[in-house]
Amino acid sequence: MHFDLNEEQLQVEEMVRSLARKSFVPKAAAIDEESRYPEENMRQLAELGLLGMLFPSAYGGSETGAVAYGIALREVASGCASTAVGMAVTNMVGETIFRFGNEEQRRKFLPGLASGSLGAGAFALTEPGAGSDAGGMKTSAAEDGDHYVLSGTKSFITNGTYAGVTIVMAVTQKEPRKIGAFLVEQGTPGFTVGKAERKMGLKGSNTVSLAFDECRIPKRNLLGGIGDGLRAAFSALDGGRIGIASQAIGIGQAALDAAVAYAKERKQFGQPIAEFQAIQWMLADAATELEAAQLLVYRAACLKDQGKPFTREAPMAKVFATEAGNRACHKAVQILGGYGYVREYPVERYLRDVRVTTIYEGTSEVQRIVISRNLLR
Repeated sequence: MHFDLNEEQLQVEEMVRSLARKSFVPKAAAIDEESRYPEENMRQLAELGLLGMLFPSAYGGSETGAVAYGIALREVASGCASTAVGMAVTNMVGETIFRFGNEEQRRKFLPGLASGSLGAGAFALTEPGAGSDAGGMKTSAAEDGDHYVLSGTKSFITNGTYAGVTIVMAVTQKEPRKIGAFLVEQGTPGFTVGKAERKMGLKGSNTVSLAFDECRIPKRNLLGGIGDGLRAAFSALDGGRIGIASQAIGIGQAALDAAVAYAKERKQFGQPIAEFQAIQWMLADAATELEAAQLLVYRAACLKDQGKPFTREAPMAKVFATEAGNRACHKAVQILGGYGYVREYPVERYLRDVRVTTIYEGTSEVQRIVISRNLLR
């Protein structure tokens, strides 16, 4: 067993870290303050091949693998968490189309996702009354000639306003129950994007509701078979958990770096507060937990890259990393004291941004259910 990154992974780490620090960090506070979608950042990611990291070059992707993808996402999140969310969902959509789509669908959508010319990707599973309980899904798709007619509503959809293609899950058959996945293109009649949600954090990430009012989707836009929707969704979420864990580590590391720098400069009782054991232990705990979280992410990502099952390892990584990231940000605010609570310093934003990582793409409680079911099976 070895823990060294290969040359390509190290290059990705260096490239994305430089991009995040030079380009994303200076704009992050303004993006948050203005609740502004980071279009310029997304363009830069596309130019560097970071929006198609999980599918081959034959379709415009860079196919760097899950480990490199997690590294890139971590570094982007450390610079601008809102940008990382847009990047993560676009990559997840691209990978899902590659894995479950046919050749025509791959050729049509993947190059545009990777280059950014199509816009971002969106993934529509959640509904007002059905989050983690996909069995409660109400959105339906009725067969009508060479089309399916979509009716229903989706909620909390990332990138919805800016997505050139959205993967939409809908019930295709009630008895026995089947769920299909549909590729819905921007501007399709009957497809309406709602207003952006006002959120606690990740304010630059676009989050909207989607409505489908007898929205006619050509059968050629069905992803896989009429009952493959949940299989595609669960596959996407398994990989997505690696991404969310990486985001949380990136945000937590940014908070830790800020806390370390502040602790060295801030003086109380005649010495830097970094000299006090209480501060040292908070920094040590945060650093240790983030390092442990990174190892869990690497394990899950390595299994994915090897084509091995990672259904247990991905939720383990997500639940530990997101909670570690939350604790690291909480400690950073505490170390900065009153300054940690004001917007002059970035740690209050880190705390707001990291909070949702224990909620979206499966709450911490749902991750524990998945892990325990795997153990008890």
